[in-house]
Amino acid sequence: MPEPSDRKSEMITAIAKPATSIPVFPDHALSVVSGANEGDALSFAEELQPGDLYAYDGAGPARLAFATAEDGSLSVARDSVVGVPGHALHLDCCATFMGDDGLPVEVLVLVEVDDAGHVEAVHALPLAPLEEKREYQLVGADRDAAARKFAEVACVAFTRGTQITLATGAQCAIEDLKVGDRVLTRDAGAQEVRWIGQSTVRAVGEFAPILISAGTLNNENDLLVSPDHRLFIYQRSDTLGAGRSELLVKARHLVNGQSVVSRPGGFVEYFQLLFDRHQIIYAEGIAAETLLVDSRTRPALPEGLDAALAARLKRHGDGLHDLEVGEALLDLPDAAAVLRAASRG
Repeated sequence: MPEPSDRKSEMITAIAKPATSIPVFPDHALSVVSGANEGDALSFAEELQPGDLYAYDGAGPARLAFATAEDGSLSVARDSVVGVPGHALHLDCCATFMGDDGLPVEVLVLVEVDDAGHVEAVHALPLAPLEEKREYQLVGADRDAAARKFAEVACVAFTRGTQITLATGAQCAIEDLKVGDRVLTRDAGAQEVRWIGQSTVRAVGEFAPILISAGTLNNENDLLVSPDHRLFIYQRSDTLGAGRSELLVKARHLVNGQSVVSRPGGFVEYFQLLFDRHQIIYAEGIAAETLLVDSRTRPALPEGLDAALAARLKRHGDGLHDLEVGEALLDLPDAAAVLRAASRG
């Protein structure tokens, strides 16, 4: 059991600098049962053979926490459940499998390397659920698409129908917004929308949206957002014990099985909003962040994004990062209820 001083250090880290984490599987969770590499586990692109038949062994995922440097390089964070803290992570490829049910499953392959440059482990991040006892044929491995796919997982997004508060106070469905429209922001008043991203994806795995039911966080209507979308909470009383009043909380950390739930199944249409800088806006009455452009999400943006806008985004950076609350403080039976009560004082 950790000493009290160690526990205090862990809690301070959870409050101040929460790590980004993803659910990964070990390489042996997907192994070749028939084909050129029979008996081998999932590996990097140059060793993969299209046509090989893989089976998933049912192993559960573990959270891999990582840090992203300004140049886009990744490393294992110290509070990661798997991997060795400090080891480099290389995003190797996006492997596409076809299940025997006819549905494709994309898997991002991350290679962990030690200080001497030797491969320590291979981690798999499925972008759709894998089913035990189902066979998956490898269709191909695309190295060029890996960064974009990884970025899309990180891009926060609203869903079709979400009502956004304009500078006038009027409500506008996000799909009706246009570049140049002025939206009300919490910290900078009326700001013009500079870019609107739109994509339709299968609502599975890391892309399954989170539903926050009306009233859960004093929101007027249901709010459906991407899992890592951060919501802004102002605590009138520090019930959570974060040591500050202003908080950013990821939607996935509020899931309680009742008022906040994951909504997998079918397809979901996601919209990203980009301003001159990272902003907090109002969606269905909830203060929520807009797209944060950083070294991880940048590959998801179009190549033709205005150079002047790109320069402004890089210069401003993310002034809100220190407000994020780590998952450790939200490990409660109903964190949403605690935050709702704290916001009322």
